[in-house]
Amino acid sequence: MENLVICGTYYTSKDVNEVEVHKDNLICIDHSGTISRTLSPDDKKYLALLNEAREKDRLIKLQANQYLLPGFIDLHVHAPQWPQAGLALDLPLSDWLNHYTFPLEARFTDKGYARRVYHDFIHELLSQGTTTALMFGTIHNDANLELARQAVNYGLRAFVGQVVMDNPDQTPTYYRNQTSAAALRDTEKFIQEILELRKNTSATVMPVITPRFVPSCTDKALLGLGQLAHQYDLPIQSHLSESNWEHEYAIKRFGMHDTAVMDRFHLLTDKSVMAHGTQLTAADLTTVRQRGTTIAHCPLSNIYFGNGVLPTKKLLRLGNRVGLGSDISGGYSPSLYHNIRQAVKSSQMLTDGVDSSQPVEQRGVTGSRITMANAFYLATVGGAKALHLKTGQIVPGFQADFQIVNGHQRLMELSSADIFQRLMYQTEQQDIQSVYVAGKRVYGKD
Repeated sequence: MENLVICGTYYTSKDVNEVEVHKDNLICIDHSGTISRTLSPDDKKYLALLNEAREKDRLIKLQANQYLLPGFIDLHVHAPQWPQAGLALDLPLSDWLNHYTFPLEARFTDKGYARRVYHDFIHELLSQGTTTALMFGTIHNDANLELARQAVNYGLRAFVGQVVMDNPDQTPTYYRNQTSAAALRDTEKFIQEILELRKNTSATVMPVITPRFVPSCTDKALLGLGQLAHQYDLPIQSHLSESNWEHEYAIKRFGMHDTAVMDRFHLLTDKSVMAHGTQLTAADLTTVRQRGTTIAHCPLSNIYFGNGVLPTKKLLRLGNRVGLGSDISGGYSPSLYHNIRQAVKSSQMLTDGVDSSQPVEQRGVTGSRITMANAFYLATVGGAKALHLKTGQIVPGFQADFQIVNGHQRLMELSSADIFQRLMYQTEQQDIQSVYVAGKRVYGKD
């Protein structure tokens, strides 16, 4: 028996290069929040099921200008940085961290402040069509638990990491783990508390092993975190070759790239998500690919701090796993629509080059442009595969994580492909009518 039936047109990725459209279909959702089946109008059971759902008040009928899309999956979010989104992006990364970010994150010793910020932020993510987020917290156990609770209360699929940063050479005295042993002890306590919260609520909330990045962590902390990830079989998140500064720091300290450093400490696995990667070499990419690690592409943030453009097309061609991240607040917007657009725009700039004083044939990197279908795949399927979730696509057997989007007025006849392009380029927060996670409405405009 269907718990809910949605009638309307939906778009979903068929593969990395192709988006399918299904017009006026019935999407059936069972009591577990799973898509049980989809029926096209020519299916012989279509009318009977449509009428039954209407009679039992289980039908949601989309309007002619509304479309169903999979919920987006944000693979890189610094949740405590939400209050500073859009600030000081003109600074170098190290200055931005030390003068803005670390002082802000240090405020999360105040559990009440954490509650106010996270209450607002989780609602914001859902209102932007994001149904799953992989999030950095802070070094504070209580604040991170509050982030997890707010996600559970609102219905967001949440992967939450307690940040470890214990290196006195690269972290301020007012915001660091005092010892690596304390950092590891607190991390394990956090893991156990989140697993208990998950068991008690039956919500999708997971603890994540979270070394901030190589500069912030001692060898002992990195080693211990790798061991905890293996012991509890957990996801791992961090940064990888985000900028010239981070990339060169690892070389100076270890005599190797931070990809090799992370690998040495067993922090590159098929459950790892590493953000940015703008400085990765061919050898680095091979290591990441062999470990099954996903790169979280953060195109807005990379404009300000990446010192380069991630060659997304190349990574996809090589078989590297790639998803999309907003990187609040290195990225100024929590909207993955904005990041989808920037991913396409940045790839075009990489293709054409940006220095017009150079000969055309030497200016860019030929064949680097990704399509809107590629970017949509990253925000849905790419993220789901990174987190080993059966979501990100509208197909039977997958979780019913959706967004219902209002299309813009049409003054000309548009094909289904045209409508998809327009949705990707023009959808803003006010156009998202409602959002569902596991078949349950978690955001909506009445």
